[in-house]
Amino acid sequence: MAKANGTVEAAEPTLKIAYQIGFWAAILMTVLTAVAFAIAIATPPISGPFCRSGCISYPYAGVASNVPNDYLWLYPALFIAPLFLVLSICLHRHVLSGKRIYSQIGLSFVLAYTIMVSLDYYIQITVIQPSLLQGETDGLALFLQYNPHGVFIALEDLGYLMMSMAFFFIGMALGNAGKIERALRWLFVISPVLAVGSYIVLSAIYGNNLEYRFEVLIITLNWTTLIVAGVLSSILFWRILQSEKGEAL
Repeated sequence: MAKANGTVEAAEPTLKIAYQIGFWAAILMTVLTAVAFAIAIATPPISGPFCRSGCISYPYAGVASNVPNDYLWLYPALFIAPLFLVLSICLHRHVLSGKRIYSQIGLSFVLAYTIMVSLDYYIQITVIQPSLLQGETDGLALFLQYNPHGVFIALEDLGYLMMSMAFFFIGMALGNAGKIERALRWLFVISPVLAVGSYIVLSAIYGNNLEYRFEVLIITLNWTTLIVAGVLSSILFWRILQSEKGEAL
């Protein structure tokens, strides 16, 4: 584990490896999240409540012409989940042993998020796109990302709620050793409170017409959290590694 001052204990050489892996995972996660976010923002919705022009409705015929443009954001987004999982494992190794019960619970939620969202995105890329291009659209409407109350949106909603719960428990595990770790802790604790609160409020307002309103909100909130957390985590790991290097000289 880490010392109170954030340096690496010589008795645990594997911890240095965790910091090195975590540093690069945090950077890659930050970059890919920012890229996916930018592409998603640049891809206007063509169905549902946020569509402004050229809107389509069930059964979403003719969407093959939108392949691959509407699916480009999924490619970088697909790798966010495994990178967040790696980062979470490295943070789990960082926290004090007395608090690892929290980070262990957090890892369970990370795994749930990773499985759900990875399957959701991978199916869109490898099943839905080819099916649309081949005209094999029977029964496909329920699984399209254009369906505001379809399976794709439902899995995203649940997956990102699992991510929010992971944020909370990992945040509870982090300590107060320096400004960076405290900032990371509060970021992880506040973000899920906003996510769950937003879900309750939006569900109360829209009920069965929630559609993808919550999906857009929680992706915006969680991806923003990931970008900031990636920057903070990389700085945290880098400083610990540099401190350990300085002690070795």
